[in-house]
Amino acid sequence: MKLRLAPLNVPLERRLQTAAALHWVFSFLVLAQVCLAAFMLLLLSDWWMLAVLYAGWLWLDGDTPTSGGRRSDWMRSWRVWEFFRDYFPLRLLKTVDLDPKKNYIFGFHPHGVLVAGGFCNFCTEASGFSRMFPGLTSHLLMLPFWFRVPLFRDYIMCGGLVSSSKSSLSHLLSRPGGGNVAVIALGGAVESLEARPGALKLQILNRKGFIKLALKHGAQLVPVFSFGENELFDQMENPSGSLLRRLQNRLQSIMGVALPLFHARGVFQYSFGLMPYRKPINTVVGEPIPLVRTPSPSSEDIEGLHRIYLQSLTHLFEQNKEKYGLDEHQHLTFI
Repeated sequence: MKLRLAPLNVPLERRLQTAAALHWVFSFLVLAQVCLAAFMLLLLSDWWMLAVLYAGWLWLDGDTPTSGGRRSDWMRSWRVWEFFRDYFPLRLLKTVDLDPKKNYIFGFHPHGVLVAGGFCNFCTEASGFSRMFPGLTSHLLMLPFWFRVPLFRDYIMCGGLVSSSKSSLSHLLSRPGGGNVAVIALGGAVESLEARPGALKLQILNRKGFIKLALKHGAQLVPVFSFGENELFDQMENPSGSLLRRLQNRLQSIMGVALPLFHARGVFQYSFGLMPYRKPINTVVGEPIPLVRTPSPSSEDIEGLHRIYLQSLTHLFEQNKEKYGLDEHQHLTFI
């Protein structure tokens, strides 16, 4: 493999964009382990009392990730996120205005490897979510496991991340007065194993829990498709039934976290590494699906709304695909 080095005369703006993307990759892949190690070292040092006090705080604050989290508008507005946005570049696009008096579930597709579009659009203000949707507060749902990691949990909650548990979602959707948006990467960890350039397979056919909660709380469903999300990383070949896929599925069933073996480019060279490719991401927010609040939805209610959701998602994709680099013959596959 020929090594393609980055030129020395890269403009400062692009260097800052690369640094911002590196910060994001580090945060998702390494920061949790660093935070856990720092906590353990503090516990074993002469400053162990600080670790004990923080552990007590964790116990008192344990319900926060399932009760709306603890957002920081200051952190969501950091300049670093604007450089991160421009690295790809990344855009958020809306099709209609949304009523701030209602609560919503945004179904985010596809998951991709690291949910870049979901993070930048809904956990920061770099793409202008609050200006685009005034009166709405976005919350990206994340596996509950990560909210058990000391220090890391507090960092991710500042961006608006909350637990993806059923109680967490119910809390958001049942808030009076409306204005809450629960953003769910519906394909989950399993879908990340399919994330590679050109992939259009979505893990959605058996995902119906969000439908039931939407009906129960009367929250409107909004399909969201992030064009370019799967173009950011290559991934080792892992076809269904292969030894690698069986191992990945086994680890995912045990740990709840998928381990896609992805690669793309580096910081100072373009041949290999864990930095994402500079590919445009266009995240399109579709129209809300009206529904009637049903406190005890039947299986027929759930199946019917699920079909409508798939139709709306397909319509959103087909209506916009050629605008964002896809061919007419390319279509979604639901699995």
